[in-house]
Amino acid sequence: MVGYGRLRDLFDDAPTPHIAHPPHTHHRDYYLATDGSFAPDRGGLGAIVETSDGDRVLRLALEARSPNNNVAEYRALRFGLDALAARVEPGVSVGVLLDHDDLASNVNAAALGMLSPGWPDGPVRVPPAGAADWGDIRLAIRRFGDLRAAAIRSDDNPAHALANAPERYRHLEVEPHANRRDWEIPPPSRADRPRASD
Repeated sequence: MVGYGRLRDLFDDAPTPHIAHPPHTHHRDYYLATDGSFAPDRGGLGAIVETSDGDRVLRLALEARSPNNNVAEYRALRFGLDALAARVEPGVSVGVLLDHDDLASNVNAAALGMLSPGWPDGPVRVPPAGAADWGDIRLAIRRFGDLRAAAIRSDDNPAHALANAPERYRHLEVEPHANRRDWEIPPPSRADRPRASD
């Protein structure tokens, strides 16, 4: 039996709110898991992307404050979709893993509404403080050929640790630059170095 990546396995086993989960939806080019965390004095966003074969494309963590947990989830999805879009060609199919049922339903309603003009695209319930993030999410969905969201438990979300302790993952790339290569960043000028004393 062929082994697949962890995100693909989670997506295959998870329900997709708002729609049936027919077999052809299991074959995505990329799988994205996102999570957002909220605490009064801190918060974070996490995102992981894998190919259908399980190759990791990215793993990101960012310290970010949100007014509540619901908005943190919307911001995390926007963060993950933007990072993915910067790294892949337009029109790829994406399976999204979320531990927020309402957000997963909203994403599927929007994605299906964009594919089929007759599909009822609303109304969706969005937290008022997350309206701008939702608008950006809808724009991001348009960049992909086909996108579906699946709902998973928070304990099963691989992005959970990234969102809840982003300070531990500062070494991860935080900017969505697909083509940046570390060797292209120039070293400090010799003139800026302190002189060795004689």
